[in-house]
Amino acid sequence: MDVTGDQIVLWVVVPYACLAIFVVGTLWRYRYDKFGWTTRSSELYEKRLLRLGSPLFHFGLLAVIAGHFVGLVIPKSWTEAAGVNEAAYHFLATWLGSVGALALVSGLVILIYRRRSTGPVFQATTRMDKTMYVALAASILSGAWATVHTQILAGGHGYDYRETVSPWFRTLFTLQPEPLLMAGVPLAFQVHVTVAMLLFALWPFTRLVHAFSAPVAYPFRPYIVYRSRDTTTRSGARTPRPGWEPPTTPRERR
Repeated sequence: MDVTGDQIVLWVVVPYACLAIFVVGTLWRYRYDKFGWTTRSSELYEKRLLRLGSPLFHFGLLAVIAGHFVGLVIPKSWTEAAGVNEAAYHFLATWLGSVGALALVSGLVILIYRRRSTGPVFQATTRMDKTMYVALAASILSGAWATVHTQILAGGHGYDYRETVSPWFRTLFTLQPEPLLMAGVPLAFQVHVTVAMLLFALWPFTRLVHAFSAPVAYPFRPYIVYRSRDTTTRSGARTPRPGWEPPTTPRERR
């Protein structure tokens, strides 16, 4: 089978273009918008729904990412060599993945409802935030649709995407893309892959960049010392010495 122009554009050009935008955009954002590299927390405006929706969303997202990593990055031969046959893998990937997807969707719905129904939170929502939520919802729902349509409703072992989508994904990183692997992939998976690529292209320009921020240095941060400015008028005051000293009076501890 010969490769068509549409296949080259969709499964070679678009992935590399999205990857380039993702990498360059992230570096640009870090270089020129460090103060904007944040989630712009709205916890002060509303906490009840946030405490419910945020853990559901983030833990569900971690589960989905772990499932995608195993399914796309680790070859099928490796899992079989480890003693995980196709039936066991299909069961784990489908049902454990469905639990993670359910938590992810539930958390996203709660967060969107909170943002729309809480006045101050909605007023702090930018156009890019709205675009991000649309792209996130499209990616998550298309993935859920692919799982339900081709894995659960199909019965048996469902569609084995590790024979097509996964090898195609890995060929992108070896710089030897094989678009023909995506030719016979069900439409549900093709839509999900396309939407996911567009989400990654959008990623650097949204609050999603906070995913790359880890408080690694937080436990090693220096002390924040508060001192009184009135050091010359106090009785018995002496000239402050450079360096840090533990506070000795209640006034210095404030």
